[in-house]
Amino acid sequence: MSYKGVVYHVREALDHGYDVMLVTIADTKGSTPRHQGAIMAMDSTGRFYGTIGGGKIEAVAMEECKRLMETGELMEVPDRSRSVEYKLNTKDKDAIDMGCGGDANVKYTHISADEPERFNADVEVETAYIFGGGHIGLALEPVLRHIGFDTVVIDDREEFANRERFPEASEVRVVDSYKNSFDGIECDRNSYIIIVTRGHKGDLDVLRDALKQKYRYLGMIGSRTKNETLYGILREEGVSDADIAKVHAPIGLAIHSETPEEISISIAAEVIVSRSGHDEERSNI
Repeated sequence: MSYKGVVYHVREALDHGYDVMLVTIADTKGSTPRHQGAIMAMDSTGRFYGTIGGGKIEAVAMEECKRLMETGELMEVPDRSRSVEYKLNTKDKDAIDMGCGGDANVKYTHISADEPERFNADVEVETAYIFGGGHIGLALEPVLRHIGFDTVVIDDREEFANRERFPEASEVRVVDSYKNSFDGIECDRNSYIIIVTRGHKGDLDVLRDALKQKYRYLGMIGSRTKNETLYGILREEGVSDADIAKVHAPIGLAIHSETPEEISISIAAEVIVSRSGHDEERSNI
């Protein structure tokens, strides 16, 4: 579950009157399952959300959450929190028996449903704009949603862009033409633009305007031959090679995917790489 997903469930639990124990990796040294910023939470019903790495460290953290929730001892601490240093090795007497070898500083914070304002996590909304509600768009939307994106599906056909096909998308938009794809859309550094329309013309119309937007990721489906044809048209219109180089096309990681479901996985994987910050040269922010 993404950071955003954990935050959503924490807020939902607090809204329902449940206390929450928030667990975060505050710092690490050496090799650890997850690094600074990893988050997990347990509410007073015993439900857990997120992960700090699994294995024994997570088992220990879960037990500590239960203990702290039962005793309420952190409610006597001004900031309602405490930090614990865990050694993740098989040598030290007081270590958790894990082969990682590093150290993890884990912070526990008790958030009472009576004090929900103490949970002030700032979450930037990451939005995936999926241009094309056909087979690939249909397979891709839930995958991106489940890894923490708000999803917006855009198509020029109402029969392919409707709530029956995309009941849980953040938004479903029908445009009269892909030439007007970005009308009413304000992209920013948390925008992920995915072009999977039904044909070359739609792809070109969307790409032409997409290159004028701010975005974290821009990808377009199609073969290298088809894409070079579109790039040639854009070059004639004055689009620079530097801008064209920012496009992930053919879209997705090379996993030899063929079906819409497989292609959606390859796209989602490439989006994850972009979100992690490992392709800074491809963004337009």
